[in-house]
Amino acid sequence: MLGGVLVSCLLFLALQAWWVLTPAPLIQSRSAVVEIPPHLSLVEVARRLDQAGVIRSPLGFILLSLARGSGRSLKAGEYEVPQGASTVAILSLLEGGKVIQHQVVLREGSTVAELARALEAERLAPAADVLRVARDPRFLQTLDIPAESVEGYLFPDTYQLVKGMAIEEMLARMVARTREQVGPEILAQALALDLTPHRLLTLASIIEREAAVASEMPLISAVFWNRLKRDMPLQADPTVQYAVDQERRRPITRTDLQVDSPFNTYRRLGLPPGPIGSPGRAAIRAAVNPAPVNYLYFVSIDDRHHHFSSTLSDHNAAVARYRLSRPREGG
Repeated sequence: MLGGVLVSCLLFLALQAWWVLTPAPLIQSRSAVVEIPPHLSLVEVARRLDQAGVIRSPLGFILLSLARGSGRSLKAGEYEVPQGASTVAILSLLEGGKVIQHQVVLREGSTVAELARALEAERLAPAADVLRVARDPRFLQTLDIPAESVEGYLFPDTYQLVKGMAIEEMLARMVARTREQVGPEILAQALALDLTPHRLLTLASIIEREAAVASEMPLISAVFWNRLKRDMPLQADPTVQYAVDQERRRPITRTDLQVDSPFNTYRRLGLPPGPIGSPGRAAIRAAVNPAPVNYLYFVSIDDRHHHFSSTLSDHNAAVARYRLSRPREGG
């Protein structure tokens, strides 16, 4: 009888070993994505993997994890289980925390609303939650941001983010990148121009949205500086765009130019109350290094370049030339 029990135990262990070393049917032909929430017990992790169809035996997974001493140290996160992976390989994934990296690109001039949509598209966080955290006064206080939002404080870059990361952590990482870029040299230049860091980012964000090529940024910066010195309205179309629709950019209308908003630089003098997007390195440097020119106006001559003028009459002539050079709509 004892011999029969021993044989049964050996057969059971052999079966578990085979299950542990053999890929589950689901992943014999394709890979699969599995999410392991935080704070699950070893049994719950095994059950979740079994429900996802990526292991053959939850018990085999548990025994293998206990044998390797990793039962209490498996990492939560989102994992891509490769085609043909055995239970041994899957356990190694969870032991090493080799979670899926989501690449999120925050482009120059992007708004918080645009970032929120990108994070939602990657299933990293609901857009509404991102916007809520971005405007949370307590969160802003922890980052020492003297504004109503993190708008303009998020540095445009490519970020590798993982599912389960707190929104606060994602945004704080982007704010830290901005502070790396706005170092002591730029802050000293801004101070010499009577610009606080907040006003610096505000001006840089407008330059970023107005310029299509970095080479024109110092010229556009000069136009805005010259207007500020003369108490002229900035009349920057992107600030009106931001005033009427922070969610999506659309061409502005004559009616939009009359909107009553502190971001409408056609109706309000000086800089708006805060940034209108995320300025990049070139725009930030241009804000404190305007070109030594007396330009007060500029008009687009194509999708990337502008014509600059020092007088209104020259500007009007340039506008007329630009409009005459455009092909008539409808033939």
